[in-house]
Amino acid sequence: MTDNSSIDRPLSGIRVIGLEQYIAGPYATMLLGDAGAEVIKIERPGRGDPRRQMPPFAEKNGEKKAGGFMGYNRNKKSLALDLRQPDGQEIFRKLCQSADVVVENIRPGSMDKQGLGYQDMRKLNPHLIWAAISGFGRLPGKMGPYADRPAFDLVAEAMSGMMNLVGYPDKPPAWTVYGLADIVSGIMASYGITQALYMRERTGQGQFVDSAMFDNLLALNETMVSLYSVTGREQTRGVPSVFFPRGAYETQDGQWVAIHVPDDILWQRLADAMGRADLIEDARSATSIARAENHAFLDGIIQGFFKSKTQADVIEYLNSKSVPTAPVYTAKDIFDDPHVAARGTLMEVDDPKVGAYTFARTAPMMETNPDLPAEPAPDLGQHTRAVLIGLGYSDGDVDSLAKAGVVGLAE
Repeated sequence: MTDNSSIDRPLSGIRVIGLEQYIAGPYATMLLGDAGAEVIKIERPGRGDPRRQMPPFAEKNGEKKAGGFMGYNRNKKSLALDLRQPDGQEIFRKLCQSADVVVENIRPGSMDKQGLGYQDMRKLNPHLIWAAISGFGRLPGKMGPYADRPAFDLVAEAMSGMMNLVGYPDKPPAWTVYGLADIVSGIMASYGITQALYMRERTGQGQFVDSAMFDNLLALNETMVSLYSVTGREQTRGVPSVFFPRGAYETQDGQWVAIHVPDDILWQRLADAMGRADLIEDARSATSIARAENHAFLDGIIQGFFKSKTQADVIEYLNSKSVPTAPVYTAKDIFDDPHVAARGTLMEVDDPKVGAYTFARTAPMMETNPDLPAEPAPDLGQHTRAVLIGLGYSDGDVDSLAKAGVVGLAE
């Protein structure tokens, strides 16, 4: 196991191996790396993570790096390793013997076929925690008929019911945020890993952590599930089912303001603030169900109120009346917001080749760890030599392995 003698962040001293690509696995290990873990990202020599080649690109002085890769791979080391070669497989076995955690989101079953999966590696290291991120789940005994299906984030959005709720009744189902299922699955994998690490302190044993995109988005869509369970009703895209008003309204200056009124107390505050106290007792709007059923009647009234004020004025006014209200932000708005600056929810990462860029900070914030490490995403194979020497290989060994194509070294 790795040296825990210098503990300065929650996961300092924890070694994580990332068998990862695209978003889900890299996001999970990024969270662990931000928390202080040593993350060794395994990439194929000469190619690396496919997101290294995906736009948009940051460019400076002839150097170019993919923004998406930079954003999800800070605070990591890159080991370029060919797992198809016997010598590469032996290096991986040694890594697993030194590791605390493996995070995997490559093709399901591919490591098992090479004799490098969890069941094989746990024999070498019974303390090892292995987290697998997949579309439909990999836990033995809990594998359903879709286990071997390929999946990207949109598949999980569709099957979780989310897409059916986004948009309007006369339009096709719409997607939410690019990569949502990947990011949520990365979060849930890191959450499962921290649970497993805590359990290992009590039992001394590692375990398999199963993070499925379909499961994760279905859990996120709990409102749809509970509504159907309790009432037998299915939500209709773009039509209020229980809560109204909920959505964005245009203001006098052509901007948008979002508002959500989930109960009668907040409705009373809003009605009073609009100068329409009569709507508090009106049978068409007195209860949450009534407001949802009569949303067409109420929509015009609410929109008329918002149209009478500028975005800044309506936000200040309604918040002063204890009605939670917010502007609908663009990316520029977020970068310019003083609250974002005060909280430090955006962080700068300075790359020696392409310069400093801004990315979203990992949440939550902790009293003893207010700032995150901000090491830039590594070049392909940047840490190959250092990692192998740490495993007992000599410089000559590394050079020979690189010549044979087993490992790759940064240019």
